[in-house]
Amino acid sequence: MKPADCATMADVRAEIDRIDGALVALLTERAGYIDRASELKPALGLPARIDDRVEDVVAKVKARAMAEGLDPVLVEALWRRLIDWSIAREEAVIGRG
Repeated sequence: MKPADCATMADVRAEIDRIDGALVALLTERAGYIDRASELKPALGLPARIDDRVEDVVAKVKARAMAEGLDPVLVEALWRRLIDWSIAREEAVIGRG
């Protein structure tokens, strides 16, 4: 359902709950890839934090946010927090590089 199709607050809330569930599922999927990276990086001699990659990811999501009409400042803040969490998750497995 599109936002304009919501006739009641119950409709709006149901759609927000649906989207929140999908976001959690996507974050769980992303975490699986973070876990796989923590398995692959040691053999490649890579640390958990790779600053160039961090900035590349942030630039990509900011550009996507702008293209979608979403505040890129908000998206950058959210992704930097997500990336910090992801790096901490990797460091718990491979240590600080």
